[in-house]
Amino acid sequence: MRTYVVSVLLLLFPLMVAHAGEAEVITVEVMKLGDSTYQFDVTVSHSDEGWNHYVNKWDVVGSDGTVYGTRTLYHPHVDEQPFTRSLPGVKIPKGITRVTVRAHDSVHEYGGKVVTIVLPR
Repeated sequence: MRTYVVSVLLLLFPLMVAHAGEAEVITVEVMKLGDSTYQFDVTVSHSDEGWNHYVNKWDVVGSDGTVYGTRTLYHPHVDEQPFTRSLPGVKIPKGITRVTVRAHDSVHEYGGKVVTIVLPR
Protein backbone atom coordinates (compact mmCIF):
# COMPACT_ATOMS: atom_id res chain seq x y z
CA MET A 1 0.00 0.00 0.00
CA ARG A 2 2.82 2.41 0.87
CA THR A 3 4.41 1.94 -2.57
CA TYR A 4 1.07 2.69 -4.24
CA VAL A 5 0.63 5.96 -2.31
CA VAL A 6 4.17 7.09 -3.11
CA SER A 7 3.65 6.25 -6.80
CA VAL A 8 0.41 8.23 -6.96
CA LEU A 9 2.02 11.22 -5.24
CA LEU A 10 4.95 11.13 -7.66
CA LEU A 11 2.56 11.12 -10.62
CA LEU A 12 0.51 14.02 -9.22
CA PHE A 13 3.44 16.17 -8.09
CA PRO A 14 4.01 17.88 -11.49
CA LEU A 15 0.32 18.81 -11.60
CA MET A 16 0.42 20.26 -8.10
CA VAL A 17 3.53 22.34 -8.84
CA ALA A 18 2.14 23.66 -12.13
CA HIS A 19 -1.16 24.80 -10.63
CA ALA A 20 -0.42 28.53 -11.02
CA GLY A 21 0.44 28.20 -14.71
CA GLU A 22 2.78 30.42 -16.67
CA ALA A 23 3.12 34.19 -16.35
CA GLU A 24 1.39 36.13 -19.11
CA VAL A 25 1.89 39.66 -20.37
CA ILE A 26 -1.56 41.25 -20.73
CA THR A 27 -0.79 44.79 -21.93
CA VAL A 28 2.24 46.97 -22.67
CA GLU A 29 2.32 50.74 -22.87
CA VAL A 30 5.53 52.38 -24.04
CA MET A 31 6.48 56.05 -23.94
CA LYS A 32 9.55 57.63 -25.53
CA LEU A 33 11.47 59.60 -22.89
CA GLY A 34 14.35 60.85 -24.99
CA ASP A 35 16.69 59.86 -27.75
CA SER A 36 16.55 56.02 -27.80
CA THR A 37 15.21 55.88 -24.21
CA TYR A 38 11.78 54.50 -23.30
CA GLN A 39 9.52 53.75 -20.36
CA PHE A 40 7.51 50.51 -20.33
CA ASP A 41 4.34 50.04 -18.28
CA VAL A 42 3.58 46.33 -18.31
CA THR A 43 0.56 44.46 -16.95
CA VAL A 44 1.21 40.84 -16.04
CA SER A 45 -1.17 38.09 -14.93
CA HIS A 46 -0.25 34.97 -12.98
CA SER A 47 -1.87 32.98 -10.21
CA ASP A 48 0.93 33.68 -7.74
CA GLU A 49 0.84 31.11 -4.95
CA GLY A 50 3.44 32.63 -2.63
CA TRP A 51 7.22 32.64 -2.41
CA ASN A 52 7.63 29.25 -4.14
CA HIS A 53 5.73 30.19 -7.31
CA TYR A 54 5.36 33.80 -8.44
CA VAL A 55 6.20 36.18 -11.29
CA ASN A 56 9.74 37.33 -10.54
CA LYS A 57 10.54 39.49 -13.57
CA TRP A 58 9.66 40.68 -17.05
CA ASP A 59 11.98 41.59 -19.92
CA VAL A 60 12.04 43.88 -22.95
CA VAL A 61 13.63 41.83 -25.75
CA GLY A 62 14.67 42.51 -29.34
CA SER A 63 13.92 40.18 -32.24
CA ASP A 64 17.49 38.86 -32.08
CA GLY A 65 17.11 37.92 -28.39
CA THR A 66 18.94 40.94 -26.98
CA VAL A 67 17.50 41.89 -23.58
CA TYR A 68 17.25 45.69 -23.40
CA GLY A 69 15.70 45.89 -19.96
CA THR A 70 14.49 43.74 -17.08
CA ARG A 71 12.07 44.67 -14.33
CA THR A 72 12.76 42.43 -11.33
CA LEU A 73 9.81 41.68 -9.06
CA TYR A 74 10.94 40.96 -5.52
CA HIS A 75 7.80 39.46 -3.99
CA PRO A 76 4.62 37.55 -4.89
CA HIS A 77 1.45 39.43 -5.89
CA VAL A 78 -1.05 36.86 -4.59
CA ASP A 79 -3.84 39.37 -3.91
CA GLU A 80 -3.03 41.80 -6.73
CA GLN A 81 -3.84 40.24 -10.10
CA PRO A 82 -3.29 41.32 -12.75
CA PHE A 83 -0.74 43.96 -11.75
CA THR A 84 1.17 46.71 -13.57
CA ARG A 85 4.76 47.82 -13.01
CA SER A 86 6.92 50.35 -14.85
CA LEU A 87 10.49 50.33 -16.08
CA PRO A 88 11.86 53.72 -17.16
CA GLY A 89 15.23 54.38 -18.80
CA VAL A 90 15.29 51.44 -21.22
CA LYS A 91 17.85 52.22 -23.94
CA ILE A 92 17.05 50.70 -27.31
CA PRO A 93 19.38 51.30 -30.27
CA LYS A 94 18.21 53.39 -33.21
CA GLY A 95 16.87 51.26 -36.01
CA ILE A 96 15.01 48.88 -33.68
CA THR A 97 11.32 49.44 -34.40
CA ARG A 98 9.64 46.77 -32.28
CA VAL A 99 10.33 44.78 -29.14
CA THR A 100 8.69 41.91 -27.29
CA VAL A 101 7.85 41.88 -23.59
CA ARG A 102 7.93 38.49 -21.87
CA ALA A 103 7.24 37.50 -18.27
CA HIS A 104 9.10 34.96 -16.15
CA ASP A 105 7.91 33.00 -13.13
CA SER A 106 9.92 31.12 -10.54
CA VAL A 107 8.68 27.66 -11.62
CA HIS A 108 7.97 27.68 -15.37
CA GLU A 109 10.45 30.43 -16.25
CA TYR A 110 9.39 31.82 -19.68
CA GLY A 111 6.56 30.45 -21.75
CA GLY A 112 3.32 32.34 -21.24
CA LYS A 113 1.74 34.96 -23.49
CA VAL A 114 4.09 37.68 -24.76
CA VAL A 115 3.31 41.06 -26.34
CA THR A 116 5.21 42.54 -29.28
CA ILE A 117 4.89 46.29 -29.62
CA VAL A 118 6.01 48.91 -32.13
CA LEU A 119 8.14 51.61 -30.51
CA PRO A 120 6.95 55.23 -30.75
CA ARG A 121 9.13 57.49 -32.89
